[in-house]
Amino acid sequence: MGATMRAAYYDRNGPAADVLTVGDVEMPKPGGGEVRVKLTTSGVNPSDVKSRGGSRKVMAPYVIPHSDGAGVIDVVGDGVPPGRIGERVWVWNGQWKRPFGTAAEYIVVPQAMAVPLPDKIGFEAGACLGIPAMTAIHAVDLAGVDEGTTLLIPGGAGGVGHYAIQFAKARKANVITTVSSPSKAKLARGAGADHVIDYKAENVGERVMAITGNRGADAVIELDLAANAKHIPHVLRPKGTVVIYGTGAAEATIPTQFCLINGIRLQFMLVYELTQEERERAVGGIMRLLKDNRLINNVALTLPLADIVAAHEAVEQGKTAGNVVVTLR
Repeated sequence: MGATMRAAYYDRNGPAADVLTVGDVEMPKPGGGEVRVKLTTSGVNPSDVKSRGGSRKVMAPYVIPHSDGAGVIDVVGDGVPPGRIGERVWVWNGQWKRPFGTAAEYIVVPQAMAVPLPDKIGFEAGACLGIPAMTAIHAVDLAGVDEGTTLLIPGGAGGVGHYAIQFAKARKANVITTVSSPSKAKLARGAGADHVIDYKAENVGERVMAITGNRGADAVIELDLAANAKHIPHVLRPKGTVVIYGTGAAEATIPTQFCLINGIRLQFMLVYELTQEERERAVGGIMRLLKDNRLINNVALTLPLADIVAAHEAVEQGKTAGNVVVTLR
């Protein structure tokens, strides 16, 4: 083995405490068109913990988890401008269809996957942009959100929901969101939500209809189709759209009669598989708000790499209102 780096890794799927290890692994070197990023932070997302748990099998002798991160480019490969060395960047898709992600001191990625990070934006915030922010802005785009659109965003205090509120408000939409506690309601209002519904204390369908004059929302950005499909007839107008970026189960029961009669559009999306055009549009939208200092990046929990198990467990338990970030420095 040549030069080494510290990383979290697993060589089999299973519970975080059983399979995650922190130790020394080989340091990567960039090839043509690639950059190496000396990481400062690594974002932990639900898809990361699901992959480690078994939704994606181990594709190499070991896997370094996490797709999101931020740091500084320290080495570039052939064909990459040397001027990129020293550039602050955020990384997306670090561990998508590749075994070595951002839970390490260094990562090598194609240069387009290392996006310049404005100086005024911290590395912790940069580790939240790959999955949460890109999911949110693409979902808002697919929902056709424009000035005057009434948009329902379940989970407005979560990583994606909190960003989606902000991107929708940037387009002058009327945003309704759901939360599960007063503290989460405060976070959602801080992001700009016009109406906040505590789904544990209120009837979501009744509140949405009251807010919209019994018309229903124009669109819903859905984080868990399996759990929430049954609510579609109670919150959505005829010809409305549901943009689905997640589901808690492999199959869902859809209210097909309502959807058929009312011409409902169900639009699925997977942030890992955006086209180049979609990716460029999403990155451009994120960067505009970042540069204008208009994006609130809600980092709810920061833990060192040594506490990688606790970071994964925090995401799995779902009790943290916001993004979980692991620090590498």
